[in-house]
Amino acid sequence: MAEGCMMALRYGMVFFNLLFWLGGCGILGVGIWLSVTQGNFATLSSSLPSLSAANLLITVGTIIMVIGCLGCVGAVKESRPLLLTFFILLLLIFFLEILCIMLFFIYQDEIDQYAQRDLKKGLQLFGTEGNVGLTNAWMIVQTDFRCCGVTNHTDWFEVYNASRVPDSCCLEYSDNCGLDNPGTWWTAPCYERVKDWLSENLVALWIFALCTALTQILGLVFSMTMFCQAVKVETFYA
Repeated sequence: MAEGCMMALRYGMVFFNLLFWLGGCGILGVGIWLSVTQGNFATLSSSLPSLSAANLLITVGTIIMVIGCLGCVGAVKESRPLLLTFFILLLLIFFLEILCIMLFFIYQDEIDQYAQRDLKKGLQLFGTEGNVGLTNAWMIVQTDFRCCGVTNHTDWFEVYNASRVPDSCCLEYSDNCGLDNPGTWWTAPCYERVKDWLSENLVALWIFALCTALTQILGLVFSMTMFCQAVKVETFYA
């Protein structure tokens, strides 16, 4: 009976980590594709130029692949060192996620102010050489969210030193439409528009967060159970 439970646990652990590893491969693949085809796509920060969608996906995908591989090999070989390493790494990531969420809610106002300052600073790099990723990201955000600037469309006046905005701010896009009458521009602030979008999709975000936490907890339970069983078996035969 105990051997059958151990076998079921091993197969469950292998299946769980195989899915984990495949998910990491998918995320890594998307990150590499974005990096190759879009450069520093979605880089809006001037102080953190490496914080792009591509780099984030590559980093997350690599971490998931390594952890999934450790868990899978550890389950197949019933290796105590690998199972314990898997457990510790997953536990550290779990605690780091909780810490980040707590710090976000505690310092939400400070984070808001810093983000707005940094985004406004990044506007100065719009359209300049070597900042294609940032330029493309702002064009996409303003077009998709129908907004202009960080806190106001007048944020762009400081960039151009004139009463004009990028063409992506226009209600109807056309070349040099950013030089036209302000009545033809989007006036909603992009920062607030993105925050509103996140608020509207808050339920989906919380469901994703809970599913992620549940997956990690299952991984922790499976790996520690297998580790304890492996210790019992080794002690029994010692």
